Amino acid sequence: MQTQGRAFLNNCVLFAQLLRRAGIPVGSDQVLELVGALEWIDLGERAQVYHTARSLLIRRHEHVRLFDALFNRFWRRLDGADRAARPTMPRAPRHRQREQPFTIVTYMAYKARLGDPEVDVVDKSGTASAAELLQRKDFSQMTPEELEQIKRLIAHMRWQISQRETRRRRANRHGKLLDLRGVVRKAAHHGGVPLQLAWQRRQVRQRPLILIADISGSMEKYARLLLQLLYSASRSLARTECFVFGTRLTRITDQLRLRNIDQAVDAAAREVADWAGGTRIGASLQAFNHSWARRVLGRGAVVLIISDGWEQGGSERLARELRQLRRRCHRLIWLNPLLGHPSYQPRAGGMQAALAEIDDFLPIHNLQSLADLATRLGTLDRRRGRR
Repeated sequence: MQTQGRAFLNNCVLFAQLLRRAGIPVGSDQVLELVGALEWIDLGERAQVYHTARSLLIRRHEHVRLFDALFNRFWRRLDGADRAARPTMPRAPRHRQREQPFTIVTYMAYKARLGDPEVDVVDKSGTASAAELLQRKDFSQMTPEELEQIKRLIAHMRWQISQRETRRRRANRHGKLLDLRGVVRKAAHHGGVPLQLAWQRRQVRQRPLILIADISGSMEKYARLLLQLLYSASRSLARTECFVFGTRLTRITDQLRLRNIDQAVDAAAREVADWAGGTRIGASLQAFNHSWARRVLGRGAVVLIISDGWEQGGSERLARELRQLRRRCHRLIWLNPLLGHPSYQPRAGGMQAALAEIDDFLPIHNLQSLADLATRLGTLDRRRGRR
């Protein structure tokens, strides 16, 4: 009933607006008087409503005929046919959908005057932007200016890596593990009677990230960018260890801790003695397993090996060291810049030996592949080595 009464009052306001548009002066005070008077009559009686409205809204005799016509038209009873044929309000131009997107060319044509000189403007709407093209361009095909831009983008990348539950527990009222020590402590306040339970949950920590990058001669065109990548990851994640190798393994974690990125990369490059030389992946991984694995591979570490797989040593040795490395880490991921090429096939002996021992084989040839890698690291499965 309240809804019907509100609708009737809205119709009274609309009827007053109709009278004004027809030239009959109707003030707001007259509308308020009409609304107040409607409480004293029977709204179901059309004659009572008509005489009440006419007496309060019409003040000149010459307006009566026009009022009668508008009243009969506005307050008529609609049947089914009338409802279907009832005209709808036209849509305002601003509500119509734009057939073509508004472009800078459209704006200039709208603002141009007759005396303005003609200007040739290339409409680039609908084409890929320079940033989008740069995202998918191979690192090896970039110009020096594009590489400088990529270096800045990599430096500002923020990495995330999946977390793991530790064995340590901490008191938490929303936990699902019973805290027996907490129960005893609370019982001591009530004479030894355990009136309250205490709960705890396992702590959650970030997994360590280990990066081992190939800076040999076959990877020379990617080596500088790889150092930028190692610097970006080490600045974003707290527990990150960085190594590079050509013919021998070199740890550069301390050099990449410098705040200035150029100084950090230069310091790391000076530390490497076998830059752009041969490739001995198996020997380098053996040195890592022997000297560093026990120090850095604890607590569910994730290991990234960045290399094209061109091994000058024996493939059996590489497979053996990878197998040992995979047993010690949570996830072993091999990143190959050549994998981004459509015609690439892992035919090199080292790469074929590695495919059977790793968890993931991913490309790292452009900025988009780096973004995909960052997403994958943040969503790694909790189970160890699950493919």
